[in-house]
Amino acid sequence: MTIAFTICSINYLAQARTLGDSLKATNPDVRFFIGLVDTLQGVAFEDSYAPAYPMIEIDKIEIRDFQEMCARYNITELNTAVKPFYFTYFFKHYPEADNVIYFDPDIIVFQPLTELKNSLAKHRAVLTPHINTPIDDRLTPNELHHLNTGVYNLGFVAFNRSEENDRFISWWEEKLRYECLIDLCNGLFVDQNWMNFLPVFVPDTHIERNPGYNAAYWNLHERTFTKRDGHWYVNEENPLIFFHYSGYDPAKPDILSKYQDRFELSRRTDLTDLFALYKNCLIDNGNAYYRKFPCSYIKPAPVRRYMRVRKYLKMPVNYLIGKLQTI
Repeated sequence: MTIAFTICSINYLAQARTLGDSLKATNPDVRFFIGLVDTLQGVAFEDSYAPAYPMIEIDKIEIRDFQEMCARYNITELNTAVKPFYFTYFFKHYPEADNVIYFDPDIIVFQPLTELKNSLAKHRAVLTPHINTPIDDRLTPNELHHLNTGVYNLGFVAFNRSEENDRFISWWEEKLRYECLIDLCNGLFVDQNWMNFLPVFVPDTHIERNPGYNAAYWNLHERTFTKRDGHWYVNEENPLIFFHYSGYDPAKPDILSKYQDRFELSRRTDLTDLFALYKNCLIDNGNAYYRKFPCSYIKPAPVRRYMRVRKYLKMPVNYLIGKLQTI
């Protein structure tokens, strides 16, 4: 059996539902779960917005010192920090699972995962690099950015059941317990840089370079998209397995991703239908509805005493400046 899961808070359930719908349509034999970094206690969804997929709340997977992690991390850091703990949970509680696959919630799967399962039958783990070929400009992101944020994109990673992987995942848990930060000056970008060690510590890791895997804004310089007979292809001949819509907001449908400045959707007409599909899926699955829910585990940043003092000291100056501007 193969398990696929994603991780999100309630505010991203439209993305998680869209991912689940795509897996149900293309891979009905894969069991899909939503790892919910949030609580459902006191939450009553309107009937049409109740997800059809099982949600495993984060407090159910018994992470040691979890509340300390909540105090340490912002919502992005926390959602990525719990990833290895969910792998441990699924391998422990579903002994019939041979493979466990993680997908970021902002992904659509377009094809059966047959070749991925074949890879997991031959190898311990599967990763996808951000890029397969060099970039010839200085726009964002380029190779320097990937050196900072990780050679591999952790919107996807897959493990089979093995003692070797258990040891790696346990090591990964301890790293992310304290060091899943967005802190580029100290070599940290959430969970991604730690995954640079997977092919080193687990030598039988497959680096998947098929351009149909994990297509996203960071590798569009090497990939174009066409649709034939109802199916999407990359570079004319490779079936599109899954597309990663990282940084896309249906409220700003003309922006391909807020994290890049290399491509404009208006000039990449090969992407028009792919992004229209995603926009409509998110709207239909309640994106605007879920966005209103704050994550229960993320508390507002405390206002330090010195910041309050500084605020009040500046008030007379700001008042005077305002008065002068009206003269």
